[in-house]
Parts: sequence; C-alpha cells; structure tokens
Amino acid sequence: MPMRYAFSVLLASILALGGCGAPDDSRDGNGEHRALSVDKEAAASSRAAAERKEAYVEAPDIEIPFHREVLDNGLTVIVHEDHKAPVVAVNIWYKVGSKDEEPGKTGFAHLFEHLMFNGSENYPGEYFEPFQRSGATDMNGTTNNDRTNYFETVPRGAVDMALWMESDRMGHFQGAISQEKLDEQRGVVKNEKRQSENAPYGEAFETIARSTFPPHHPYSWTTIGSMEDLDNASLEDVKQWFADYYQPANAILVIAGDIKVDEAMAKARKYFADIPSTTVPRRLENWELPVQPDKREVLTDQVPQTRIYKVWNVPAVGSEEENALELMTSLLANRNNSLLYRRLVREEQVATGVSAYYYGRQLAGQLMIMVDVKPGVPVARVEKLLDEELREFANAGVSAAELRRIKQSEFAGLVKGLEKIGGFGGKSDILARSEFYYGDPGALVAGLEDYARVSALDVQKVAQRWLTPESYTLVIKPRAEYQAADEGADRSSLPPVDKTVELELPEQREFTLDNGLRVVLAERHDTPAVFMNLQFRSGAAADGDKPGLASLAARMLSEGAGKYDSLAFSSRQEELGASISADSGLDYNNITFSALTSQLEPSLELLAEVVQEPLFPEEDLARVKSNRIDAIAQEKAQPQGLALRELPPLLFGQGHPYGAPLTGSGTVEGIRAVTRDDLVKFHNTWLRPDNAVLTVVGDVTAEKLKAMLNDTLGGWKAPEGEVPQIDVAEVERPSQPRVYLLDRPGAKQSYILAGLVIPPWQPEGAEAFDAMASVIAGKFTSRVNMNLREDKHWSYGAQAVSLDTEAQRPYVLFAPVQTDKTAAAIKELLREYKEFLGDQPITEQELADYRDDEVLKQSARFQTKAQLLSSIAWQVEKGLPPEYIANYPQRVGALTRDDVMTAAREVLEPGQFTWVVVGDLDEIREEVEALDIGPVTVLPGES
Repeated sequence: MPMRYAFSVLLASILALGGCGAPDDSRDGNGEHRALSVDKEAAASSRAAAERKEAYVEAPDIEIPFHREVLDNGLTVIVHEDHKAPVVAVNIWYKVGSKDEEPGKTGFAHLFEHLMFNGSENYPGEYFEPFQRSGATDMNGTTNNDRTNYFETVPRGAVDMALWMESDRMGHFQGAISQEKLDEQRGVVKNEKRQSENAPYGEAFETIARSTFPPHHPYSWTTIGSMEDLDNASLEDVKQWFADYYQPANAILVIAGDIKVDEAMAKARKYFADIPSTTVPRRLENWELPVQPDKREVLTDQVPQTRIYKVWNVPAVGSEEENALELMTSLLANRNNSLLYRRLVREEQVATGVSAYYYGRQLAGQLMIMVDVKPGVPVARVEKLLDEELREFANAGVSAAELRRIKQSEFAGLVKGLEKIGGFGGKSDILARSEFYYGDPGALVAGLEDYARVSALDVQKVAQRWLTPESYTLVIKPRAEYQAADEGADRSSLPPVDKTVELELPEQREFTLDNGLRVVLAERHDTPAVFMNLQFRSGAAADGDKPGLASLAARMLSEGAGKYDSLAFSSRQEELGASISADSGLDYNNITFSALTSQLEPSLELLAEVVQEPLFPEEDLARVKSNRIDAIAQEKAQPQGLALRELPPLLFGQGHPYGAPLTGSGTVEGIRAVTRDDLVKFHNTWLRPDNAVLTVVGDVTAEKLKAMLNDTLGGWKAPEGEVPQIDVAEVERPSQPRVYLLDRPGAKQSYILAGLVIPPWQPEGAEAFDAMASVIAGKFTSRVNMNLREDKHWSYGAQAVSLDTEAQRPYVLFAPVQTDKTAAAIKELLREYKEFLGDQPITEQELADYRDDEVLKQSARFQTKAQLLSSIAWQVEKGLPPEYIANYPQRVGALTRDDVMTAAREVLEPGQFTWVVVGDLDEIREEVEALDIGPVTVLPGES
C-alpha cells in the first residue's frame, strides 16, 4: 500500500487541531463493492475527478529535510538542521505504550515514564536539575496507548549533556530503580489519577474505553491504569518492563536544530552506540477492528450541565480513510461555522458547545462527538437533533467550497506552526511521529498532497460508512446536589554545558500611522507569515459594575464585522488562512492576528472591519451571554475554577477593579446586565488609535507594512476627548492569615490556594523577585513542588504564579492535594515559606542554577514569531527600550543572594496569606481549624 499521510497527526500535534487519508472509491456508504459497467465506471471516475478538482487546495511548499540512520544496536536516529536559533531539540520515542500492558498490570507504561525522571545509575539526582541549570525549554515526557516519548529543547552548548542524560537512562537505568523510588512515583501517579477523576466528567474516558472495546483489547483500559494495579506493581515487574522495552532497537531518536548532520550523528554514536539491545517483545501492529458498539450508558457526576459523548470505532492510523475522517470532524464541529455548532449552539440554542475529533491509533481509531447540553434542555431533544444532523450530513454531504476553506485554514495553521523545532508539535516531534506510525520520517509532509486532493464525495462516503445509528452513547448528568560497555561516553560525570549564548534579534522599527496609531515592527523572513498584536488599555479593570464586560466585548469581536455576519466572518478567515481573535486581561484587551504573507493585504482589510465596524448583533449576544453563564457554572464545578473565582474579592475587596474572577469570565449578574449598547460604548471608549499600540513580527518590510496599514486602518480615527483613566485603588494586606473553606462533598482531593497582594511590577529588582519566586515555588524543582510531589507524593504538582498587572499584583500559590493530607499540606507550605525567609534562604547553588537556566533559556525564547511578538509586546507595554530584552542575561547573571533575599523580604509575608480551600469539609474542616493559623470562614459559594 502506498504511504498515506495523516494530516491530523501533523496538524494536531502543532496546533491541537485535526487532519486526514484518501478513501477507497470502490466502496459505497455501507462498504459494499459496487458492480459497475466499464462506461459507468468511466463516468463515475470522471465525476470523482471533477469533484476532487473542485475541492482541491494547493498544498503549501513545506520541507523538513532529514538524515535517517540506524545504528548497529538498532537505534533509529533522525537528524534535521535548522540554524535560525542557537537551540537543539532532542526527542526520543520508545515503541511502548499502555497497549503493551496486560490486564492486571495496567498503568505500567505511564508509571515508568514517571520513574524515568528520577535519575539514572550515573546521575542519581532529580532528572530535571541539570536541564533547569542549562536553559532547557519544552521539556517533558508523555505516554499514550501506543508509545512513550521524552523531549527537551536545549541551548546548542548543552547538547552533550542532554544526549548523555537520555542515553544514561536508556542504558544505565535498571540499577537506579529502587523500592523507594517506585513507591514515590506510584504515589505521584495515584494523585494524578485522583486529580483527573476529581475534575468534572473525569471518569468519562475510562468508561468509554471499557465500554467500546471488548475485554482484553489493549485499548479497553486508559493509560493511567487502575489504582489496584498500581498498588500491585512490584519492583521486579517494573525492572522487567525496562529490560523488555527500553532498549535501542525499540526507540527512535530525533536531533533537530542548530547542529550539523555529521556532528549530530557523531554524538549519537558516542552516547548511544555502546548500549546493547536484546530481544524486543513483538510489537502489536494489527488488531481486528472491534464491532461497532450499540450501547447507551448514563452516569451522574458533580457537573453543572449534561454532556453527551457519541463514539464510533473506525479504522486505525494509516488507513485510506484517515484524511476524510479528519476533515469530517472539522466540518461537523470545532469551528463557529461547522454544521453541528451552527445547528445546536447558534440556531436551536440547545447546547453551549460541541466538539468532534478522530482519535487515530495503531490498532484502531475512534470517532468521537461531544455535546454540552444547555441547562434545562431535555437530553432527548438534543440527541434527536444531533442524530438528524448526522443523518442529513451523511445523505447530503458538504460543498466543495466549505471543504476548500477548511483545507486552506489548516494549511495556514501548519505554515505558521512549523517554526518550532521541539516540544509538542515541533519539527522533531513531526519527524519522530512520522517514523513511528509510518516508518518514514518524511511521510507526514510528503502526504500533504493526498490531503489536498480529498473531495467532498470522499468525506460523504466516510460519513455514510461510519456515522451509523449503531454507536456508543455516554450521557453524564449533574447529580442532584451537584548493562554498560567499556567503550562509548564517559559516564563518570555529566558533560559540561557551554554557557555561551549568542542571540541575533531583529531590529525593532517604529513608525506612526496617519491616524496616530503607534506601530512597532520586527522583521523576520524565515516563513511566509505575519503575526500582530493590537493591545489597548481596558480589561476587567474597566468593567465597572458589570464584571465580564471587557471579556464579553472581546468575545463578540469575532461575531461579525462590517459586511460579514458571524458565519461569513469565520468563512472569510478560512478562505484567507488568517486568524483574528481577541482576549481580555485585567488591564488590557488584545486583538491577535496572523496571516500568510501572500494574503496579508486582504487579511488586514478583514482586521480593519473588526477594529472599526464590529456588529455586536443582538441575537448573537444573547447566545454568547447564555453560553458564558453556562461556562461560569462549569468553572464553579471545578475546584480550581471555584477557588480562582472566590479568591480575588477576598484579596482586593468587592467592587475593586482587580476583584474580578481570575478565570476572566466575569459574574453571572454582570454578564446578564450587559447590553449591546454597553458593548458599543466599550468599543468606542477604549478601542481607539490613541489608546492602542500595534506590535508586528513577520515576513514584511516596514515600508510595505506602513502603506498597507494606512490603506486598511487609515479610516480608524480617535474620537474627541481624552481616554478615560482607570482608577485602581491600593489595598492593604490583612494583619493575619485568613482561611476560607468551600465545600465539595465527596471530593477526592482538596484544592488549596493561598493569595497575597504584592507591589506593582518595576524594572528595579524584577530579576531578583523572579529568582525568589522560581526557587520557592515557580518551577518543577522548586522547594514547594519537590516537597509535596516528590518527597511526600501528596500532590501531582504545586506551584505559585504572580499576575503581571499595572497596579498591585496578586501572587497565588496553588496545590491540589489528597484529601487526608489537606491540613498537613498547608502546614508544609507555610513551613517552606517561613524557612526561606528565615534560616534557610536561597543557597548559592540554587541561585547559580537559576542564573544558568534563565540565561541559557534565552537561546530558545525567540525561536518563533509568536514568541518574539509576545516579548516585544510586553516590552512596549512596560515602556521599556528594545535593549531591555537583549540585556536581560547580563542583569540575571549579576544577581546576588542579597538581591534575592531583599526582594523576598520586601514582598513575601506568609503571615498575611489569604487561604481558599475547596474540598470535602466533613473530611478536612476539623483538621484545618486545628492548625490555628487564622480565622476560618466557610463560604457559601458564589451564587
């Protein structure tokens, strides 16, 4: 069979979207062979060719050149050169996932992924530590049904270190597996499972897997496994798992970035060639497609609204129908213009959201549709409408024009996303994924043309074949209450990291349009795309007595403008391959824009309509408001969402501009009160050229851009009068800690937040504050996270963040912990902060690690246009000169312990924390009160 391209795999990994295959034209909707005469066959072939041509969109000219070589020990090595930034991505895929487990021993693949971050025989320390001293980014590990991968992007000077570490845990890990480490990571994984199950709809996918695949099928259990199996995992079991699967002949290594092929291959041989391979267990590659489930289940959960899941078993990755299946999901859902969204959310208004995706795996695929039912609407009515639309779709098909729009939109997303070399969806990921699923690193890109040729008839055929009444339906309703060789790399010590960082940042050019709009441009011509950010002062701080107004105004900007209603606006973006969206923060609203260089001018014309002529249609406003209110209910159903809603008014006070929920959604009362006139007034008041700045990064010159912007945005004029000022009052911290409890009966975890109001951001001392924040609770290896996750394994992760506001900033510490450790966790958190400020200040080693990490991270910080745009927009927002970014490494490198501790003592005071704890009060209240850290109040929850 010729190699097929899974566009879904490629695009989903880049932009979390979908993609692709070419169907079998010899079958009808029921999969039966048709007996056609020669004449009829010729006529049918002619029609098919015409339809294919009508829906054809020229595939982008993309190349990811690579060198592929298999070492003598069986390791597949793939190298790709990309010299635009001084970074290198390392991505290693092991051909083992949860499908390789057996009943009674589920969760091994995922558990082992966790173990692999606990150090190796020659580096027994925490695996993240040398990377977080070396400026690593995009560092993680993941497990799914089919494979396990580990990846990191490092500065060019840290390549040897990264390859030494990856090879050490491949060839020198078994002796590092201890009972203590097994117990520790077993606890972490169990907390991850609790955290997942504690979320609304958290048991859906485990139920779906169990109900749609027969017993003993490798996909009938989820990757995380069962609590019982995790408890029963023995040290011998785990060591055997490593011996069986973690060997070179069962792995793919990709090295991509600022490195030559010869150099990369020499390093690969040095670090990996001496690792032996034994007999690799037979890899499961085929399994008969399970019969179509015809079953319905109903569960209850602490959710605010009913959710419907419909699932069909469909062909696996690599089938000839893959492309059409992926395109079908984009036609059905995931876009404002999609069939199901139009019918269920916009027209009938019986749902608040609908999504669909093709989940392609090695042994089988699944087609899944999810619908969030609007509260108060009968489920039966929604299911009836859903079934009607699916039948109509299968019978009537789709227009070639709509299919072209989707292809153009996704091709544009692909072009814009191919700037990253590492991490999820980077080029190293694409090469590894392509080799893993198709046996050819170039298969994904080479197959773009197959995707481009998929016709409307192809899509209709897969709809007729697979969207049958025989399916699995799950309805989740709200509860009533709611061995090492002598040769090879030196394993006695970790290779040193070259700490030389050489950045070549494009020059910033600034000009002013005829209407007074300030524009800052950084030219970058590596890919034919342009990214923009139009930022204007407003945000939640400008909401006044209608919390949620600014975010609602941002949302409504995509509901039509100028001559385009909402659906036409969405279609026009797809035709151009442009993206225009808006969001809202505490102090600013932003309109973000991206376009292909070839379509820049018409895309800017569309942007101009959004800026100058938003429609704010009454009918769409009513729908958006209703859906926003339902979304707020969803937030309240999630422990973290509930806590993030309750904390701000406790910190800043009711009615304060920063007292809005940190989720950004506003309040039910505020959303209900917003009228179209409010949106028009908000737009006229705040979205004006003298209150905005446009930052641009991309493939365009200043001269050309200025002319285009004057032509398209020239009619946008500032109204008379000054821009209103937003008064953000200063607040006092409480004199003692306060504890607020929110009840969530039956919760499997408690969600802990601790908030503190800290001074506004200032350039002076900013680096010292960041160093303090990182060491205490800002990164994986922080004191807080290592305590609660790695040492105690009470939590899947604990971290603190500070919001970047214009006035006083909220500093928020968050830690989801198992219920029976709630009070103990609060005690530990307090101890960590008090000790940091007391007799255990930042150490020289911690500071050195932070300095190295931050300085070396700059190598990857400006890899993509979007990253560069974000940094320049922030610099412009803060009124800083361009050299502020370039001089950052020098400022960090000059930090001293005294600098850091001065910043810590000026800002941190754990005795003034405001605590919010969401959990089962019957289980946690008495112990929390017994801590006696401050007055305890039980909150009724937001109405």
